[in-house]
Amino acid sequence: MRVFVLIFNAGTDNEGIHTVRVADRNTILMFESEDDATRFALMLEAQDFPIPAVEAMDAEEIKEFCQSTGYDWQMVTENSDLIVPPEINVEETDWKPDSDIEQTQTDTQSSNQASPPPGSDLSDSELDSIRRRLEGLL
Repeated sequence: MRVFVLIFNAGTDNEGIHTVRVADRNTILMFESEDDATRFALMLEAQDFPIPAVEAMDAEEIKEFCQSTGYDWQMVTENSDLIVPPEINVEETDWKPDSDIEQTQTDTQSSNQASPPPGSDLSDSELDSIRRRLEGLL
């Protein structure tokens, strides 16, 4: 059965799935309706939460993931009562928002541009040329 879940940083090495905390357990919400999942994502955005992507997945895959990680799951049926995100969110997630990663990379690049590595025989112009070619690969 196809369901919809909320994924942060979809398609990156820093992916995270949205969970809600029920008692002391993480619970993944599986939405039957893409519209309901999108509505929930918009409510998260209104709470200044990073914007998640709504992704279609197989319900059995989510259940297997939950069993392997000790998470719970909850099916949100189409046209059920409106599910509202909790008012209190965790302070720190297991993943970083893309903007934090980009800032870290920018900081690293800035510090790397300050001076060439010790023992480097390349001039600054040669390093800039190599850097441009590498960036072109991205």
